[in-house]
Amino acid sequence: MKKFRIGLVGRIIIAMILGVILGGLLPLKVIRAFITFNGLFSQFLGFVIPLLIVGLVAPAIADIGKKAGRMLLGTTVLAYIATLISGFASYITAEWTFPSLIEPGALSKEFEAASNATAYFSIEIPPLMGVMTALILAFVLGLGMARQPGGTLHGAFNDFRDIIYRTIGSVIIPLLPLFIFGIALNMAYSGQAGEVMTVFIKIIGVIFLLHIGVLLFQYGVAGLFARRNPLKLLLRMLPAYFTALGTQSSAATIPVTLRQTIANGVNKDVAGFVVPLCATIHLSGSTLKIVACAIAIMMMQGTPVDFMQMAGFILMLGVVMVAAPGVPGGAIMAALGVLQSMLGFGENEQALMIALYITMDNFGTACNVTGDGALAVIINKFYKN
Repeated sequence: MKKFRIGLVGRIIIAMILGVILGGLLPLKVIRAFITFNGLFSQFLGFVIPLLIVGLVAPAIADIGKKAGRMLLGTTVLAYIATLISGFASYITAEWTFPSLIEPGALSKEFEAASNATAYFSIEIPPLMGVMTALILAFVLGLGMARQPGGTLHGAFNDFRDIIYRTIGSVIIPLLPLFIFGIALNMAYSGQAGEVMTVFIKIIGVIFLLHIGVLLFQYGVAGLFARRNPLKLLLRMLPAYFTALGTQSSAATIPVTLRQTIANGVNKDVAGFVVPLCATIHLSGSTLKIVACAIAIMMMQGTPVDFMQMAGFILMLGVVMVAAPGVPGGAIMAALGVLQSMLGFGENEQALMIALYITMDNFGTACNVTGDGALAVIINKFYKN
């Protein structure tokens, strides 16, 4: 008999529900033990984030640089523009809908009430460098390695990337449910966590509808370029959409995405280049989720959402997303540094971002890979001309 295994999404949801239920039942001594663990885990996460940025972003930029050519430039620019459009569409939608769903300051009240429960002890683990330093270093090293493909440094960074992947897959991801359970437990101690979870469910509904809207827009534009029915193009990509829902991986879905893209009339050579590349650099669905979740948490804290601040965040997020594929929950892990440095998110906010994001991870991945087909249709038009 096969072992029954609960996936990461299921474990996150169970952890949140148990935290909300047990927060009002467990004694303070037990709650403080989980808060102690959360403090240690948060320190470790803060130490790893700059290493994650350097270890993932630098080799990703170097790998893209090896595939030189005008089609690479066109695909990269188009993918970045599509990602930015999704991010700003998410910002506009959140500003329009979230005020009617969210009570300003609700989250800050919970954190303030929960702060009465303190850790037994804490350990400082200072990061080796700041987040922005890590980003700039990753860009410089990545661009440099792209000019010297196959060099010793590139090989060393590929090994470093493997170490980061293993750290995320073997340490961080398995401990995330326990971390989120501790956050939910601490919040429930204040007696209002149920209200926050209700708001989160509404936010998830809005984000799901936004995914559909983004795909309709992308295929509408692709249909204009190809002079074909956009709905037929989109419907033909549904096997890739549902495969991504099941696999929760852009890379694992590439064979299906490639087949359906070719079925949409895209040249085989174009599809064979664009689809695997976009699986790495095009993350419209992931970006819109992160932007919407960040705005929701800021509103729940009573923090003003400034357009210029969010614009800078979205522009930087589009670049950082290059590091996301290949890592479980990769997009949110890659984005933690930018959330911390540009939006000031601390331990509690980052934990809630992770929980919200991973709960919808399947749908974000499905949006990403389905949108790859639309970008391939557009690139194919330029290639043929």
